[in-house]
Amino acid sequence: MRYYVIAGEASGDLHASNLIKGLRRLDADAEVRGWGGDLMREAGCDIVRHYKDTAIMGFLTVLKNLDKIKTNIEECHRDILEWKPDVVILVDYGGFNLRVAEFIKEAGIRVFYYISPKIWAWNTGRVKKIKRLVDRMFVIFPFEVDFYARYDYPVQYAGNPLVDAIHDRPFKEETFDEFVKANGLSGKPIVALVAGSRSQELKHVLPKMLTMVKHFPDHEFVIAGAPSMSDADYAPYLRDMNVKIVYGQTYRLVKQARAALVTSGTATLETAILRTPQVVCYSGEGGAFSYFLFKTFVKVKYISLVNLIAGREVVTELLMQKLNEKNVLRELSAILPEGEKRNQMLAGYDDVNDKLGDAGASVRFARMMIDDLKA
Repeated sequence: MRYYVIAGEASGDLHASNLIKGLRRLDADAEVRGWGGDLMREAGCDIVRHYKDTAIMGFLTVLKNLDKIKTNIEECHRDILEWKPDVVILVDYGGFNLRVAEFIKEAGIRVFYYISPKIWAWNTGRVKKIKRLVDRMFVIFPFEVDFYARYDYPVQYAGNPLVDAIHDRPFKEETFDEFVKANGLSGKPIVALVAGSRSQELKHVLPKMLTMVKHFPDHEFVIAGAPSMSDADYAPYLRDMNVKIVYGQTYRLVKQARAALVTSGTATLETAILRTPQVVCYSGEGGAFSYFLFKTFVKVKYISLVNLIAGREVVTELLMQKLNEKNVLRELSAILPEGEKRNQMLAGYDDVNDKLGDAGASVRFARMMIDDLKA
């Protein structure tokens, strides 16, 4: 069968790549084409456009780039029609993918959605659109099953593919000393800075994280370099700072870190699965205006996946105006040493990992999709 897969950011590229591996393992005749990244390409997908050329984040940035978004959607439409897939699999990235879904439905092509957009957080009205446009929704968080049930929309859940990605990661048995030697680090305890994969995240979050360097001279701060970024992207923030960047090694870095400062998103859950204490950092563009929009539209008590899955505060979230040097210093100081805060967080991680279940979700989801298409 022919599968057209669309992912719009690094986390989507990761999950889509593992799904593609599952589809190709179970369907010997699988042909895969789509929009995504290097991991999808390595898994056997013919990439039309890379996510680094299409990712647009933030209220104001989206408004400034409406023409570019429209052009991208039109290009995607044309390519899907020309390639004639059996199914289009949309991966998260709701603003773009739901607009693509409208066209696909009109063209009579099957629409699967893998990894629901976070409509439970700020746009529950999109449920009606999803019910109308999406033939099957495959969700990766247990609380999403209950959310969609409230709207009489059955969804499929088979675990979380992040568990697969981390379980199957390279260098799984690596020691701290081996990691330090491989990357030319000092050997001091590491604080990982996971500042995201988009330029807007670097601009608004990384400078706040870097204020910690002077407070912890006995620790080494290391940035998890995003695959879509280069040294030139980080250079403006690192003037006269002895901060290393390691690319393509986020799991290795976080696993060996004593603690991590993490931009909200998938990385918060990855850090929990790897059992590294963290502080969640989020700051949008636009100052007070963005904060007003954030408080107005966000519908959930927490924004980190760790807390949402746990149903309680396991990790501290420093959001918008609360993300400042004083607060980051307080929270990081509380989790670096052994003590109550650190131990409570690790116990909370145990609860989250129990809820996520065992590895193998990517293949289980692939089997569900193939069985549905054959039926």
